[in-house]
Amino acid sequence: MDQEIGSIPHDRLVNWKSDYKRLLLLAYQSFGVVYGDLSTSPIYVYASCFAGRLNNYRDEQTVFGVFSLIFWTFTLIPLLKYVMIVLGADDNGEGGTFALYSLLCRHAKLSLLPNQQAADEELSTYYRAGYIPQIAIYSPLKRFLEKHKRLRTCLLLIVLFGACMVIGDGVLTPAISVLSSISGLQVRAKKLVDGEVVIISCVVLVGLFALQHKGTQRVAFMFAPVVIIWLLFIAAIGLYNTIYWNPRIIHALSPHYIVKFFEHTGKDGWISLGGILLSVTGTEAMFADLGHFNETSIRIAFVGLIYPCLVLQYMGQAAFLSKNIHDVSSSFFESIPQSVFWPVFVISSLAAIVASQSVISATFSIVKQCHSLGCFPRVKIVHTSRWIHGRIYIPEINWILMVLCLSVTLGFRDTTIIGNAYGIASMTVMFITTWLMALVIIFVWQNSVIFALLFLIFFGSIEGAYLSSSLIKFTQGGWVPFVLSFIFMVIMYVWHYGTHEKYLFNLQNKVSMKWILTLGPSLGIVRVPGMGFIYTELATGVPSIFSHFVTNLPAFHQVLVFVCMKSVPVPYIPPDEQYLIGRIGPRTYRMYRCIIRYGYKDVQKVEDNFENQLILSIAKFIQMEGEGSSTGSYDSSPEGRMVVIRTTDTSGTRLVTRDADESECNSTPIRSSKSVTLQSLQSLYEEESPHVSHRHRVQIELSETEDINCEVKEELMALLEAKQAGVAYIMGHSYVKARKTSSFMKKIAIDVAYSFLRKNCRGPAVALNIPHISLIEVGMIYHV
Repeated sequence: MDQEIGSIPHDRLVNWKSDYKRLLLLAYQSFGVVYGDLSTSPIYVYASCFAGRLNNYRDEQTVFGVFSLIFWTFTLIPLLKYVMIVLGADDNGEGGTFALYSLLCRHAKLSLLPNQQAADEELSTYYRAGYIPQIAIYSPLKRFLEKHKRLRTCLLLIVLFGACMVIGDGVLTPAISVLSSISGLQVRAKKLVDGEVVIISCVVLVGLFALQHKGTQRVAFMFAPVVIIWLLFIAAIGLYNTIYWNPRIIHALSPHYIVKFFEHTGKDGWISLGGILLSVTGTEAMFADLGHFNETSIRIAFVGLIYPCLVLQYMGQAAFLSKNIHDVSSSFFESIPQSVFWPVFVISSLAAIVASQSVISATFSIVKQCHSLGCFPRVKIVHTSRWIHGRIYIPEINWILMVLCLSVTLGFRDTTIIGNAYGIASMTVMFITTWLMALVIIFVWQNSVIFALLFLIFFGSIEGAYLSSSLIKFTQGGWVPFVLSFIFMVIMYVWHYGTHEKYLFNLQNKVSMKWILTLGPSLGIVRVPGMGFIYTELATGVPSIFSHFVTNLPAFHQVLVFVCMKSVPVPYIPPDEQYLIGRIGPRTYRMYRCIIRYGYKDVQKVEDNFENQLILSIAKFIQMEGEGSSTGSYDSSPEGRMVVIRTTDTSGTRLVTRDADESECNSTPIRSSKSVTLQSLQSLYEEESPHVSHRHRVQIELSETEDINCEVKEELMALLEAKQAGVAYIMGHSYVKARKTSSFMKKIAIDVAYSFLRKNCRGPAVALNIPHISLIEVGMIYHV
């Protein structure tokens, strides 16, 4: 007994040590992913601050004031706002503006996704832990936002604008980081002209984007050590410069020097805030990359190393400048002791590449999230890591970013001008995050409006001051992020608008269940052997492509499955909750509905075993229905109930899976109804298409059981016979056109812009990896 009691503290100690090691490991990994951008800011901050009118105030008092501003900005925004408050507003572990928007959509009914169902609210990841929707307090503000669709549309546009600014960061961060680090060569190689620095930078940038397709996991092990070594180097150099040049700089930690700074510089000091805000660019990455780590590990990394190292570096660089103010244009590299210049230059170049890599990867994730919410055209998404979920590469976006990044680098050739654009993009995202956080505090955290207003006023006023200062430099490069955001905003909104109008057309023209039921089990047509997967955007009802198909070709498969792949505003949906299965019409109709739900961070793809997974889910639904099982979650609808099928739970199923070449003993054989001609054609196709013939074949069979219900067994046999006869994928090939009575702007948006995007993006069949030999496309014109 004593030994058992004594072992409890030991077990807890072991678990505590294990959790402690895991936290430290995550904190270590976060340096290479989260902090690359933030840690390279000292290279160009002081040069950008003194590039404008502040260049006329070259004295110690001004330098002290600039450092004091940097210190307090760095303390209030990254440390107080993000580390202490915003990191706690995660969406099931995910962060970023889309995570905040997703939380608001679920807790305040602000979503514009059209095909949401009551069953979605039963997802385990739908509501925040501890949130009880039945007793939620409906504030007047909440009712006001939910009632007015235009306000909800404005909220979506604000979030998309923030997403576009993040994409702008993906263009500007590589440009300013690489150009700033390469320009350090001019400190030692005096004969190197600006044009040659730009060319070298462009070569590095081309190499950086060209290697994106290999994924970051192959070099990820280098990222964290590079950033840690970089931080230790710049902290040591900062400490050395503080002691060597001007130890009195430590007095500038007092906010009193900020007051003296503005008294001395006036309006010119306010304009210089656009350069000071560059010291906190990259802060949003702490929140945006939260899903790869956790809030505790990010806090440990920031407080333990990032904050003290960067404060020491900014302090040391200010001490150097107070005695060498004429070296301000390249103060970082000039302040490096000559004996360690080249090692620091090499590590700074590597750190700039790490910073660029992190932002490019974040841009891919933002585009993926926009696509999941129906706000971005279909693009090719390549998964670069088998082990790390969410590591993706988007070829089209990668090359667009490369062209834009090279254009910015060659067009401006100056880190100060690029910094003006970069500062506006970063601060805009932070400003939007502040407003969304205020709504989260009210609707999700259910705190008082007063606390939300204090948060909004305090941080909003600080960020508003920085943003207003940056906008003064609109003509000096500040227009770039707005132009980029405008272009991407037009693309996103046009795609969202066209997709939404197309969905409404489908909804208004869907086939009524009354019409289906009057046709009888044969549906008034010839039911041919096989199974048809009819893809639709509708979560309820029968799509118009079905009636259009049978009108022109009065024959359909003996088993019909209406498949709807839809997004839900949650980051991830557990595999056991993805499949929602129901029946359309009576049992004899052999018509089913399958809704496959994905989160905005989920991988939406059809794998080789998709057919089998779907058939097994339908079979399990048939058994549960036949046995009168009440397990699972149900969605009440006019068509009947939908049940969540747990795909990983195979207990009680009457179907077995085995390799196609295995023996068929101990199972009921299923007759294939494929003709000899069809079988020979399929064999010929597989010979010409190696990727099809090399697929792993899995056979589904009905196990021999005596306790199975006769009707259930008959329906399962029919399901398997249809599977053996072959599966066809039926999709609508739509041509969306504006009505003749539509306004001129709508005709431009639908007939020109949306049509152009639809023709030049990936087709839905390609995006879903549907085999070409099994695809049937039904052409339809949508007059919206």
